Amino acid sequence: MKQLRIRTLVGLFAVAGVLSWAGARLWDSLGTLPKVPLAAPIVLAVIAVVLLATALSLRSRLRAQRERRPEAKGVDPMMAARALVFGQASALVAALVAGMYGGTGVFLLESLDVPAHRDQAIYAGLSVLTGIGVVAAAIFLERICKLPEDEDPEEAAPAA
Repeated sequence: MKQLRIRTLVGLFAVAGVLSWAGARLWDSLGTLPKVPLAAPIVLAVIAVVLLATALSLRSRLRAQRERRPEAKGVDPMMAARALVFGQASALVAALVAGMYGGTGVFLLESLDVPAHRDQAIYAGLSVLTGIGVVAAAIFLERICKLPEDEDPEEAAPAA
């Protein structure tokens, strides 16, 4: 499985942010801008907590296996793979969502004197921060699930 690249996530965030900002400007000129839901940062925070809890659980179980503790529970490879896929998918979606709310939030910064826009800008900012939290937790999970590098066969063979 390929490793997440920070450049890819930042690119998704930036493209989604620019498109969202442009879309918010267009939508606002044609009518009323849709609201940023209060649930957006809450859902992203829950996903970040689940990813972090999964990562910490896997890390402690893998550490117990390495130390050969008798009470150590093994890590099912399929469960670890599923957790990794969930983490990578969550990071990609969180980068898009955070970019979308970031672009909307930047547009809303122009009208902070309106209380409704100020609240929406706060929700958008919180969504960006929790989206970054999801990405950080997913990268942490990915680092924990990474297999050790195989030795180079030429280095492992004794010299004759």
